[in-house]
Amino acid sequence: MSFLKKLFGNQEKEETINMENIKLAVIYYSSTGSNYQLAKWAEEGGKAAGADVKVLKVPELAPQAAIDSNPAWKAHLEETADVPEVTLDDLEWADAIVFSVPTRFGNMPAQMKQFLDTTGGLWFQGKLANKVVSAMSSASNAHGGQEATILSLYTTMYHWGAIVAAPGYTDPLLFASGGNPYGTSVTVGQDGKMQENVEEAAKYQAKRTVQVAESLKKGSL
Repeated sequence: MSFLKKLFGNQEKEETINMENIKLAVIYYSSTGSNYQLAKWAEEGGKAAGADVKVLKVPELAPQAAIDSNPAWKAHLEETADVPEVTLDDLEWADAIVFSVPTRFGNMPAQMKQFLDTTGGLWFQGKLANKVVSAMSSASNAHGGQEATILSLYTTMYHWGAIVAAPGYTDPLLFASGGNPYGTSVTVGQDGKMQENVEEAAKYQAKRTVQVAESLKKGSL
């Protein structure tokens, strides 16, 4: 009887662990607001999938003179001053991560790269392995490096041992937003407005990332 109690008790404990909400970190860098908006849509998608979500920004590295010379950049920083900056503890906390960054010459911005370069300690301890990750990007023209930027992020994730949950072509709604299989991407005009409607794609991508993490946690992948 004690053996059965112990056996069923362990099963109950395991089931409880599997039923915990997925913890999703949405980590972004944004100078004038486009990737912040993508991050907020990802937050909505993650919550709709039942995840506990944190929206976090990487620290700004640009000199104040550069920021002051661009009114939109300065205004966005002031508007998002209350958004918490990401820490290594947030990476350890998360089961899943959605990144959102603008492209800088076909690569991720220095602000995101600097943060990722601080993750060596967690990587060495194996604490970044099996995180489920996905990425989104923006650029000022349709072929401005969005795909290359997303892939540059995934290169780091492969070194982590993370599991990339790209959207692929897993839902017809993705074609309406441009059909980028690597991750949601958007063109932002000189007026600061998004040229494509990617709201539903961003939400879907976050939901898919959470669902993959949930399946992995339950052992069904």
